[in-house]
Amino acid sequence: MQPLPTYLTDEALATFIRTALAEDVGDGDHSALAAIPAEARNRARLLVKGSGVLAGVALAPRIFAAVDEALQVREALPDGTRVQPGDVAFVVEGPARSILTAERLVLNCMQRMSGIATYTARLTELLAGTKTRLLDTRKTTPNFRLCEKWAVLIGGGVNHRYGLFDMIMLKDNHVDYAGGVAAALAATHAYLARTGRQLPIVLETRTLEEVQQAVAAGGFQRLMLDNMTLAQMHEAVGLVAGRFETEASGGITEQTLAAVAATGVDYISVGALTHSADILDLSLKAF
Repeated sequence: MQPLPTYLTDEALATFIRTALAEDVGDGDHSALAAIPAEARNRARLLVKGSGVLAGVALAPRIFAAVDEALQVREALPDGTRVQPGDVAFVVEGPARSILTAERLVLNCMQRMSGIATYTARLTELLAGTKTRLLDTRKTTPNFRLCEKWAVLIGGGVNHRYGLFDMIMLKDNHVDYAGGVAAALAATHAYLARTGRQLPIVLETRTLEEVQQAVAAGGFQRLMLDNMTLAQMHEAVGLVAGRFETEASGGITEQTLAAVAATGVDYISVGALTHSADILDLSLKAF
């Protein structure tokens, strides 16, 4: 089992599961309560119905335990496994009512996470042979970000900042409101000194002129090249000359990914990883 990323604390996972179950279960799973005897015990298996990369296996036991600690999960395939139709990810056994109550939340999480992991793995394969790494973004589903970013890691991608609090990213509007690249950086360093914070700084640039201004000013960790042409990105990487990390962003697709990587950027951020990935079809079946 892969180690959990730092943002997936026990508290964060418990809060997510608790609120998700409250949304789904309300004052009770009346279908299960009505039809299934309280003493009934059964088992079910997580059946894979599509091809892709499995994700959410490590989350499933936490959901089952939150519903009923008597539920036992036997993992068959770990997160990150490449699966085919007919594969079984795990078997859950215990009170039948509880299996049914947990079923939909487990499937919703795992189908979505596996779809993201599958898409991330596909794009990551397109970067083979380059130094470029694939980044996600904050373009995530509200209240489901921790699962979506976790799925990106499982698929072989890299997490960008988790939220607004763990990185300073000076984007186009920040730069314009601040009065330019140099002014935005100066204000940022004054803020960090004033508040005693140590946060990485990513600076977005839109033109080669802004790249030149940024390189002259310094004082950041990564330069973002936003919506630039391939020729502009290649020239920008030359201007940076390894002094800062570089990140390409904006409108990059599966078809253009390899060409962008060939410009020499360190990272490519793709919002589609989390906002446009299809689900992987999974089913929880009694047997």
